[in-house]
Amino acid sequence: MTLDRILPFTKHLLEKAISEGDVVVDATCGNGNDTVFLSPLVGKKGKIYAFDIQQEAIEQTSSRLKEAKIENVDLIRDGHEFVLNYISQTPISAAIFNLGYLPGSDKTITTKGDTTWKAVVDLLSLLKVGGLIILVIYHGHAEGKIERDEIEAKIATLDPALTEVLRYEFLNKKHAPYVIAIEKVRNS
Repeated sequence: MTLDRILPFTKHLLEKAISEGDVVVDATCGNGNDTVFLSPLVGKKGKIYAFDIQQEAIEQTSSRLKEAKIENVDLIRDGHEFVLNYISQTPISAAIFNLGYLPGSDKTITTKGDTTWKAVVDLLSLLKVGGLIILVIYHGHAEGKIERDEIEAKIATLDPALTEVLRYEFLNKKHAPYVIAIEKVRNS
């Protein structure tokens, strides 16, 4: 296929935005896939802050990190809306969110629009010019639709002089996840 699927597209964007030694955020570490992917991009001198509210997600990510012998990650069992309480190294070069629920777990525990938006705003304040915040929007469930609508409405208010926002999706797949990427183009 010529067009990138959603997750390979996010990886391509992250590879362009991240250099060795950078600080990045996995705002929803889940099963640890993105955290493991980010580690070689930032290298041994870089740092990853990985957040999740579920102990199961922290344990799964921790296990994957140990298996891969990755040590440049701070695992944080807390909501991503509290990023400012944990991140001491700035600026950050990228953040990734996979919104919705933890695959294979309790589907009633989901990300929420208000807390996700707070995290986005706070991460924008930490983001370097040229840095990216990537949101993978999973909207195939009731809570996902609510969060999608809240996030899209708020992202539409971002100042185009300071940010550029891209939406990448397959229009003929109604409930498929899609990407919103926010690039910081100038400091306020």
